[in-house]
Amino acid sequence: MGVLLKPVITEKMTAKGEKLNQYGFIVDKKANKIQIKTAIEDLYNVQVVSVNTMNYSGKSKQRYTKAGILSGRTKAFKKAVVTLADGETIDFFSNI
Repeated sequence: MGVLLKPVITEKMTAKGEKLNQYGFIVDKKANKIQIKTAIEDLYNVQVVSVNTMNYSGKSKQRYTKAGILSGRTKAFKKAVVTLADGETIDFFSNI
């Protein structure tokens, strides 16, 4: 299993990509900033300036149904926001 799990494609991250040249990725919980930087540089052939990481904990969820109350948790994950050098971009939709 690799360091990068999937890119974060939301309205907020798309706006950051256009204005600030920053892109978001869901990464492995045990990955550090150096591993994330090398994985992105190898996969997308770009130069990474900085990597910021955030750990999100899972949240409790409840749902009321006919069978009663169902409770569970969402998954915990780690997100990395990567800043690229000027003039560099990542196109997630190029192979569609």
